[in-house]
Amino acid sequence: MSTNADYTSEYFDILDGLGGDVESRRAAYSYMESSTAIVHHEVVACSFVPRLFNARTYDVFKQTAETAHRILVKVMQRYLDDPEYRTIFSFDPRLEELILLPRGYDALLPFARVDVFLDEDDYRIGFCEFNADGSSGMNENREITNSLLGSESFKRFSQNHAVKPCELFESWVDEFLAIYATYEHRVDNPHVAICDYLENAVIDEFKVFAGLFEARGVECSIYDVRELSFDGSALVGSDGKRVDAIWRRSVTNDVIEHWDESQGLIEAVRAEKVALIGSFAGHIVHDKQIFEALFHPKTVEMLDADEIDFIEQTIPTTSFLDDEHANLDQIRANKNEWIIKPTDHYGADDVYAGAYVYEEEWNRLIDRFANGAAGEPFLVQRYITPYKTATLPPDTHIAEMTDEQVRERTSSAPYNNLSGLYLYNGTFQGVFSRLGPRPTISKDMAGITAATIWVDAEKTAENDPSDTEGR
Repeated sequence: MSTNADYTSEYFDILDGLGGDVESRRAAYSYMESSTAIVHHEVVACSFVPRLFNARTYDVFKQTAETAHRILVKVMQRYLDDPEYRTIFSFDPRLEELILLPRGYDALLPFARVDVFLDEDDYRIGFCEFNADGSSGMNENREITNSLLGSESFKRFSQNHAVKPCELFESWVDEFLAIYATYEHRVDNPHVAICDYLENAVIDEFKVFAGLFEARGVECSIYDVRELSFDGSALVGSDGKRVDAIWRRSVTNDVIEHWDESQGLIEAVRAEKVALIGSFAGHIVHDKQIFEALFHPKTVEMLDADEIDFIEQTIPTTSFLDDEHANLDQIRANKNEWIIKPTDHYGADDVYAGAYVYEEEWNRLIDRFANGAAGEPFLVQRYITPYKTATLPPDTHIAEMTDEQVRERTSSAPYNNLSGLYLYNGTFQGVFSRLGPRPTISKDMAGITAATIWVDAEKTAENDPSDTEGR
């Protein structure tokens, strides 16, 4: 079987044979500049070279994602059922109140993205973090994929291989409606709302999903959580329309930050007047305390031998950054082995890899975050060195460059990899491929996104490379 690196090398050979495929790169860049792949008012940075994954990668990703989902659901259910088990977590009392609100439908973790580091030589895998309802990136993948499908380099690669993009839109609409069909208080012809705090939202992605709901004959609106009001019998949006089901895209810590302004939603969920898909119990997965909780004896006792082994093989050592749980002297002395993270943020906010900072700065960071010094708990986690893959950095300023200048920028560059594995109600659905030149992979650290393409993977591939969602 060809490796992922073999496919990527072949792709660069095609690029070289096409003199850099300058015309296609210009067209792809132009497409992206007018696309809906917009995050915080900026078009996302991306690579012209997709991540090309073989059948074994698909199998490893699927097994990893679905096993993780099965374990996480066990943890969530135990939390809901067992007051004693809840004590292994340290949550704001308001978070615990939200987590315990009634759900009323079958799916405990409807939507998730588990982020992993895969060593593409030996296929060992380690987790970076778990994300629940606020997970995004689907539209980035869709638009970047669309920008490449017509390129000469992709067409030539596709002549030699069966290729298949990830489908991340229609499948979620299917699953959402199937979950709503199990809701105890479901109604015919429901009005669906996608809700977030819109200053933090990926609005263009919401609009794509809303259009797909509408295409099914399901009315779908986009609301800011603070726009929702509850009169005791119905939850209504700012336009006065009754809301029957919500796809919650807001992360729970934003609900806490806007607690008083979010009471309409909270009271409607408490009164079981709206289906909140997913429930606030998703916070158990989102909060990085989950990494330590997975090793707790109370968790281990409810897992089978294979699940325990899976955790030991894939979850990096994690503890609270304090004297009670961690050896701070060892962490200071071995900075390259560790990464500091908040328990409950998103977007790589306040994440620091020791390998990326000088010793003096590392010590300042420990002083800043250890033992609750920042006013909230922080974690320290064993750093996993990401696998590097050859890629093409973003074609920034290509519109102002001559063809010769573009050709000169066709050599590959090694970037670190982070793969987000999407799970729709426990079923592996696709990958959000992010890369970066620095130890922490994020947009703020010059991170980029690449299209994800399955190559010669019989479970997923068809010979039609144009089969992608939402074109």
